[in-house]
Amino acid sequence: METYELASLQVKQGSDEWPVAFERARLFVIQNYGTFSWYIELDGMTQGDLLRHFAESLDIAVSVQAVSVGGKALGGDAYFHPNPQKQAAAIRGQGELVGYP
Repeated sequence: METYELASLQVKQGSDEWPVAFERARLFVIQNYGTFSWYIELDGMTQGDLLRHFAESLDIAVSVQAVSVGGKALGGDAYFHPNPQKQAAAIRGQGELVGYP
C-alpha cells in the first residue's frame, strides 16, 4: 500500500465543482493479488454544506482532482461518503487513478 499526503483536492459532480478544505487528506493506493483500488480519507473538513449535500443525496458519484504534497497530480472517478458528525469523509475510487505510475 502506498500513501500520499494531499495538498489540494477538487470534487466535481455534474456542473458543480468544489475545492475541498481539510486539515489532513491522505490518498491510499492498494495493489494486492492483481487488484487495484484507491481511496482518500479527509479529516478536519469545515465545509458543512458540502458534507450535508452528499449526506442527503442519493447520487454520491464524483470526479476528483488532487495534488499531492510532492506536486503529483492525480484524479479519477469516485464515490463521496461523508461523515458530517466527525467533519470527515471517505472518497472511494472507482477504476483508474489518472497520474498514478
